[in-house]
Amino acid sequence: MMQQQEKLLLVALCIVASTLTTLALGEQTLAAAAAQQSPAKLEQNPCVSKGTCHECIQTQNCGWCMKPDYGDRPRCFLHTPKAEICPEEYIWNPDTSERILINKDLTLASGGAAWAGGQYASGVGYESSAHGQSSASGSYSASSSSSSYGSSSSSGSSSGYSASSSSGGYGAAASGAAAAGEIVQIKPQRVSLKLRINEVHNLDVSYSQAVDYPVDLYYLMDLSKSMEDDKEKLSALGDKLSETMKRITSNFRLGFGSFVDKVLMPYVSTIPKKLEHPCDNCKAPYGYRNHMPLSNNTESFSNEVKEAAVSGNLDAPEGGFDAIMQAIACRQQIGWREKARRLLVFSTDAGFHYAGDGKLGGVITPNDGECHLNSQGMYTHSIIQDYPSISQINQKVKQNAINIIFAVTTNQYSVYQKLSAHIEGSSSAILSNDSSNVVDLVREEYGKISSTVEMKDNATGDVKVTYLSSCLTNGPQIKTNKCSGLKVGDKVTFTAQIMVTKCPTDPRHWNQAIQIYPVGINESMIIDLEMLCSCPCEHAGSTGYELHSKKCHNHGTYMCGICECDEQHFGNTCECSMSDMHLNNVNDNTCRPTNDTSVAECNGRGSCVCGACECHKRANPDEIISGKYCECENFSCERRKNLLCSGPDHGTCECNRCVCKPGWTGNSCDCQTSKDTCMPPGGGEICSGHGTCECGVCKCKSMDEGRYSGKYCDKCPTCSGRCHDLKDCVQCQMYQTGQLKNGDDCAKNCTTFTAISVDTVKIDEHKDEQLCVFFDEDDCKFTFKYSEVGELVVYAQQEKECPPKVFMLGIVLGVIGAIVLVGLAILLLWKLLTTIHDRREFARFEKERMNAKWDTGENPIYKQATSTFKNPIYAGK
Repeated sequence: MMQQQEKLLLVALCIVASTLTTLALGEQTLAAAAAQQSPAKLEQNPCVSKGTCHECIQTQNCGWCMKPDYGDRPRCFLHTPKAEICPEEYIWNPDTSERILINKDLTLASGGAAWAGGQYASGVGYESSAHGQSSASGSYSASSSSSSYGSSSSSGSSSGYSASSSSGGYGAAASGAAAAGEIVQIKPQRVSLKLRINEVHNLDVSYSQAVDYPVDLYYLMDLSKSMEDDKEKLSALGDKLSETMKRITSNFRLGFGSFVDKVLMPYVSTIPKKLEHPCDNCKAPYGYRNHMPLSNNTESFSNEVKEAAVSGNLDAPEGGFDAIMQAIACRQQIGWREKARRLLVFSTDAGFHYAGDGKLGGVITPNDGECHLNSQGMYTHSIIQDYPSISQINQKVKQNAINIIFAVTTNQYSVYQKLSAHIEGSSSAILSNDSSNVVDLVREEYGKISSTVEMKDNATGDVKVTYLSSCLTNGPQIKTNKCSGLKVGDKVTFTAQIMVTKCPTDPRHWNQAIQIYPVGINESMIIDLEMLCSCPCEHAGSTGYELHSKKCHNHGTYMCGICECDEQHFGNTCECSMSDMHLNNVNDNTCRPTNDTSVAECNGRGSCVCGACECHKRANPDEIISGKYCECENFSCERRKNLLCSGPDHGTCECNRCVCKPGWTGNSCDCQTSKDTCMPPGGGEICSGHGTCECGVCKCKSMDEGRYSGKYCDKCPTCSGRCHDLKDCVQCQMYQTGQLKNGDDCAKNCTTFTAISVDTVKIDEHKDEQLCVFFDEDDCKFTFKYSEVGELVVYAQQEKECPPKVFMLGIVLGVIGAIVLVGLAILLLWKLLTTIHDRREFARFEKERMNAKWDTGENPIYKQATSTFKNPIYAGK
């Protein structure tokens, strides 16, 4: 009995010891976790606040640990944990990957020549293979997916670059590329790309214009009465136009179409007589007519133009937009080729109607952008559908890779110049009043189009594509998508910087087909983009994926090492029920990052429910408080110009700090990391060696020679430069003055340049010219400028600016004479005034004398004496 009691006592002691050891280890684990989750660390690590695997990998540089028994550590990490903490096979941290599917070499010969490297990349066809996520784990691979060449797997690809028609789309044409020996002007042709959020991937794309590339030119002409003389001139110049274009390319086709306007009031007169003959020698009006499809028989072009009859309308604008839409949409009827540069010359002397103007004639049905031509080439829906909008025209132009040349008269040029800015690949040029310059106009505009390449794409708003290129120079790449001055055979390379700014809300849009294409060329590079927005462990069928798992108390799905609870339960293992929210049976310290009770639960920004923080909701749904202890938010980061983290293009606010996107840095992501914007266009040192590059902007310095300014610190208004070195030579060469004026001193010492005489010296800053101003020994100012682009060139003002000579004696004599004259004038004035005064006094005297009324025989002064006597006795009676 005693032995059994001793055994029981030993077992109890062992249990107690084991319990104490477990508690001690638990305290150490909690302390370590608390230290790891300290607020100071959390504010600097945006990963720890992410609670799910897909949220984690959508954060830049973050990875996920899906180990089942991981404790309270944050599964989303910034730095890869040690192998003993999270083995490599449990880590999901996908990298951006690129795979070239089609990479045919550029064609530098004519279309009939065999192209080199025409085979596809080894083992790669038009159908992309299954995409397996690249990670250290061999068991957690993404589900396979494939996309066919012509498929539309995303919202962005539904309006693809290659248009579909009965003549075959780009995918159909490409499938027989090897057999046909097609011309290739863009390389590579198809790329598979897996890209994480906010990570920039550089993808090089090359372009080269092939020799003798086919050209389709469709001449679309306004045949209203005012264009009658233009029609006659075009008919006469038709053969010359064909010959001119055939000198550029032997593979040339020409077509012709015309337009007037909708046959409705108020566009044309609907009086029966006017409908037949709206004007003298005019035919009935019509909307649009295809007279001559594109053909190699260019000789018939002049005949078709000559036979086309003019018509008339009432209002000034014409129905040209209807004609443009039909000429583009009716690919089969017009005869546009797949592999050709397509030119549409639009000739008119009037404005245009656009969407909404049809209401004036009672037409309210919007234009559908489809082809509506009958067997005679007439537009059948002219009075049924409204005019197309500018955006519809632009969309059709992009889909069909057509370059529109607006050949208009001078009075309409400004209008069509603004219009061409809204239509991709279009241009405008001035047509003479009788179209006599049409041949030169087409040749010049084609030269501009063919010598320029502009890269565009159809990326959606969630994908940002930026282009860099050095074009034909050997300098550094600059931010541009356009290169000019190209010749046949020149090769230019663009670097497309592709970045997914955010994951679309619809998972169907996580796979997109993006096309990068040169404007006006029916070729493109297709990027099969797969956005890495989710983890494979979150999909049913992956290892460790359990529905209604016991690990989640049968109230949730276990995946990626965590529980995703149903709507009625929550907690790390779905141990809490919504019905028990009011119960306070959990230790409150679990809602604090430390055991310090002075710290508010959930940092005062949430409620502790069932041992977990439930963060408060903000009035603005875009403002989110998150984190295990509600320590993170996305709305109080630093701002610039009232934009959070300087705007979404610069960075995002994550866990109380700005997480800058590639290319930006600083507390508010307002500083550029690249110094390319501080490099002068012609090359050289950063900020021309006269400043420092701060946040992508040059901060110029004050040097000994002066203070520099300008965008690249290349201007120095106060610097003398070489002015003093050139001064003496300019003086002797231009004005025969200065220290070198004697003998042959000027010829011996001034051999590097000869000053060029100009009337006025004006500075051209684009040519990096410097202005110099001096005064010579005669106090005359002379001005000259110089530039050292290639060689030293000096321009000097022809005449010096000398002050007039001063004649001192003349000045003294003039002053003395002036004083004498002033004195004489004063004397004369005094004499004149006194004379006038005396004459006035004398006149007054004479007047008084004439008015005297006394006899001249008597003394006027004498007054006779008068005696007065009074009787004192007399009393007035």
